[in-house]
Amino acid sequence: MSLRPRPSRTLRVALAAAVLALALTACSGEESPSADPSGSASASSATPVDGGDLTFAIGNDPISLNPSGIGSGNDTLYVTRQLVDSLVWQDPADGSLKPWLATAWKANAEQTEFTFTLRDGVTFSDGTPFTAASVKANFDDTAAAGAKSSAVGNFIGYKGTTVVDDHTVTVAFESPNAAFPQATSTVALGFVADSTLAIPYDDRASGTGVIGTGPFVLDHYTKDTETVLTARDGYAWSPQDRDGAGAPHLAKVTFQVAPEASVRTGSLTSGQVQVIGGVQPTDIATLEQAGLTLVHRANPGITFGLTFNGASPFGKDPAVREAISLAVNPTEIRDTALTEGFAVAVSPLASTTPDVADESAHLVTDPAKAASVLEADGWAKGSDGIYAKAGTKLAPTLVWITNFGPNQTSVELIQSELKAVGIDAKLWSGTVPDFQAKLAAGDFDLVWGNLSRADGDVLRTQYTTQGTNFYKIDDPELEKLLQDQLAAGDPAERSSLLAQAQERLVTQHHVVPVHELTTYLGLSDKAHGIELGADSRLDQLTTAWVG
Repeated sequence: MSLRPRPSRTLRVALAAAVLALALTACSGEESPSADPSGSASASSATPVDGGDLTFAIGNDPISLNPSGIGSGNDTLYVTRQLVDSLVWQDPADGSLKPWLATAWKANAEQTEFTFTLRDGVTFSDGTPFTAASVKANFDDTAAAGAKSSAVGNFIGYKGTTVVDDHTVTVAFESPNAAFPQATSTVALGFVADSTLAIPYDDRASGTGVIGTGPFVLDHYTKDTETVLTARDGYAWSPQDRDGAGAPHLAKVTFQVAPEASVRTGSLTSGQVQVIGGVQPTDIATLEQAGLTLVHRANPGITFGLTFNGASPFGKDPAVREAISLAVNPTEIRDTALTEGFAVAVSPLASTTPDVADESAHLVTDPAKAASVLEADGWAKGSDGIYAKAGTKLAPTLVWITNFGPNQTSVELIQSELKAVGIDAKLWSGTVPDFQAKLAAGDFDLVWGNLSRADGDVLRTQYTTQGTNFYKIDDPELEKLLQDQLAAGDPAERSSLLAQAQERLVTQHHVVPVHELTTYLGLSDKAHGIELGADSRLDQLTTAWVG
């Protein structure tokens, strides 16, 4: 029996106020600017230039430009973050919440009511004022959208929002929701104008009529080709604690869709674009050798790994879950598919997530024990070397998508590791909409994936009956822990409950954590001030300039 080795911590970002204190070292070559702890490129000594145009290559079409809609993940949020602001800003340096559109906020003792005091003078890009009524209208709209909204997990038990006066608003829930203030920092809870809310929810995906308070406005969106934004006049309400933020320096930003990572890398090295997202591990050395800047940050939230469908015949079998967990070797997967810049997971939560707990003592790779667990459960190997019981072969369906280049290598290696034990995993992959439909239908046994959010409540939104409930986990103890952490007004109590939930997830083998995701952006020497936020996604481009 061998414990999974503890990962190297040299490429992790410090979260001074969180449980772990980790250091981030530069990944760029000697001729490239390094990255600072917030995930931004080191400040240039040159004075920012106003009026430049930035071309940013992304891997996927955004799918939806409705800020609270369901898009294609990071590439969608890179775009929509530029259109909308949030009530609070989460500082990537320590995970703390800072003022943005709200200058102050407070919760009642039960964590069921949250009162926000709003900044004065904020307007939408159509000139209409942002007020407490705007907050109410947006939150009511998101709650009414239900499963169509990526923010639905934050509105469980939503009672409603009360306008106290133009600059004061109270949001109420039927049950405790201590994670709600952090949720208000996310793009999905950014604000759009009344005219946008009047458009049917599904029709907002095209971006037509989507009006926010953010520093940029939509010029045009051409599906699978590009999204072009232009700077708005009069923007003056960046987070006051975000160094250097203010009105945008850039005049125009073009998010250009380039699905092939090699094409994005080639476009950057040839000077056709100034920034690329989704830098693949295999291209990191190429960019370093070219003397280009790499902005990077380990993503908070749920690590890449396997999650079982608790309602499928295989997923509901504790012995099958344990055997698969024992058969998977995260270190082998990381070393084969990635680089040292991607840490082996020690928890269902990544190292940059507040309240992460080290569960490595419970994460064991032991193929021999996997076989014995199955045999004790009545499984027997057939002549083909695959276990079977009661006429059913142990052949779970593992679904995945290509939203991260190394995914295919990772799942194929997992398939090989399982086959060596006697488990014949069947791989399925498809488009993002097909993948989402498969999850909603429960047509899977295992899912390979991750989810970024800078709060431990991401576990509740994914793994309880009050969240998306894609995984149908039947574990009352886990359910209670994840519900109780929402009621904990004391940060230490909440941290303890989240730690117990992380332990429960791995000891009951509901999930198999494998590796963390690290976001890498590649920058030419003309791009400056590009920053990653606390969620390790592109922050607003108010600090960016080209020259």
